[in-house]
Amino acid sequence: MTDNSGKILKSIHPARIVLPILIGIGVTGYMLYREYQPGSFSLLSFTFQSLFWLMLAFVMMCIRDLGYMVRLRILTNKELSWRKSFNIVMLWEFTSAITPSAIGGTSVAIFFINKEGVKLGRSTAVVMVTSFLDELYFILTFPILLLLIGRTDIFALSADDVAVEWYRNQFFIFAIVGYSLKLLYTLIISYGLFFNPRGLKWVLLWIFKLPIIRKWRPQANESGTDLIKTSEEFRRWPFKKWLQAFIATFFSWTARYWVVNALILTFFGMHWLSWDEHLLVFGKQLVMWIMMLVSPTPGGSGFAEYVFREFLAIFIPLGTGVAMAFFWRLISYYPYLFIGAFVIPKWVKKHFVARK
Repeated sequence: MTDNSGKILKSIHPARIVLPILIGIGVTGYMLYREYQPGSFSLLSFTFQSLFWLMLAFVMMCIRDLGYMVRLRILTNKELSWRKSFNIVMLWEFTSAITPSAIGGTSVAIFFINKEGVKLGRSTAVVMVTSFLDELYFILTFPILLLLIGRTDIFALSADDVAVEWYRNQFFIFAIVGYSLKLLYTLIISYGLFFNPRGLKWVLLWIFKLPIIRKWRPQANESGTDLIKTSEEFRRWPFKKWLQAFIATFFSWTARYWVVNALILTFFGMHWLSWDEHLLVFGKQLVMWIMMLVSPTPGGSGFAEYVFREFLAIFIPLGTGVAMAFFWRLISYYPYLFIGAFVIPKWVKKHFVARK
């Protein structure tokens, strides 16, 4: 891991915020130009109540990050302080924001946690458990929302699409395939982490037989041993502790999805959507999240704005979809680029420069 630190630090250089910002703003500007209709922005209203809902949108993002921090402290038995947990979450989110959505920042998160004083094997296990809890949230929430909302509504782009048979709706097929892959991934992690950690270590050592990474095989062997010990600890955890970790995960993801609902209330008021429709907006974001996972751009820049406009068009007045998408990303995406760019230099100085 130490030998590989240079490559990782290079991959998270603050200068890398430029590309996703350019892509996001460029695509947003182009779509605004194509979508704009005279008088459409007059539909957006901002009142004293709007300020409350806008602040609530920011609070939702704070709850999301706080939930991640609480979960990290639970999974490490409070080995990580609040400050260290904050740094890890911000660095993790920054990495996710500057890499393609399909790659994300999970692998680099092991590096962050390890550098904050947690053994490498335990760091690996902690990241695997966070991934397991994230996927478990989706696996449990998605079918419940399907039952509450109905599949024809949640996968529709317009009112005309509601009557389309489910097997002819490409978004329904796409979501089911994505859900199946998530379920398979969760089952594999569960088996390796809770039932056969030695098998997981064997796979790890087999991977490190490859010539380009063979020199790190001794460290991989040690990490595998730590992973087995940590796995045994997780298996002995009482149900109460698992429940606490899942509740933190639940609040994190739920708060993240409710940002859009808060923004709709900000600009269109309480009268615009019924609470059933707000639930439908929430459900549609689960489907959007599957689509964003295949985006080739850093953090889904450009692609996310496009999917937002298309998939939530039935809830937002014509001509305002792109503006709403920009506000959504301004709250839920861009802050992590700038916070990460601020945190990284101090974090690198503390863990690397100060040691020289």
